[in-house]
Amino acid sequence: MSDAPLRIAVLLSGEGTSLENLCERIDAGELQAEVVLVIASKESAGGLARARRRGIPAVAVPRRKHPDPGAFNDALHAVLDDHEVDLVALLGFLSPFETRRRFDGRAINVHPALIPAFSGRGFYGRRVHEAVIEAGVRLTGATVHFVDAEYDHGPIILQESVAVEDGDTPERVAERVQALERRLVPEAIRLFAAGRLHIEGRRVRIA
Repeated sequence: MSDAPLRIAVLLSGEGTSLENLCERIDAGELQAEVVLVIASKESAGGLARARRRGIPAVAVPRRKHPDPGAFNDALHAVLDDHEVDLVALLGFLSPFETRRRFDGRAINVHPALIPAFSGRGFYGRRVHEAVIEAGVRLTGATVHFVDAEYDHGPIILQESVAVEDGDTPERVAERVQALERRLVPEAIRLFAAGRLHIEGRRVRIA
């Protein structure tokens, strides 16, 4: 444990609304943390501009230029090597991230469903909410979990549900799920920074 702010690298692929929410929580004094790096898997990702407006180093590592997952992760880790990072947060990151032992237990992901339902390869963004509605389930939600070698699979840190209502659209479901994400991600990071998360097999114990 240290009194120094937790140093976070955010990996994203889109507009960076979760990044913005995290930065706002830090600005409000709710988290003793600092986003020290943003990496995007797309050069066009809006999250890069959000980061640069805040003076955060922002780098694109385009997935399409690295079709091999290993080479892609070589490039990601090369960027991470240039920054002292305590935690990697995947916030809307649509590509595989390999922890490579260095970040075992120090990388988290947020998924817009109740893992293990509606998760894994191909389940991201609007596709998740369309699948939820098509399946006719009554509940969906958001999950923050540690990253392991599989998509949307690592030990769950926090998970909450919201109702799926009659006549719902993917957009309406997404709005409720995103409200959960905006609360759960900062809380998971706060618990991590406080040293309160302990992985025991497939479970995360909160001290």
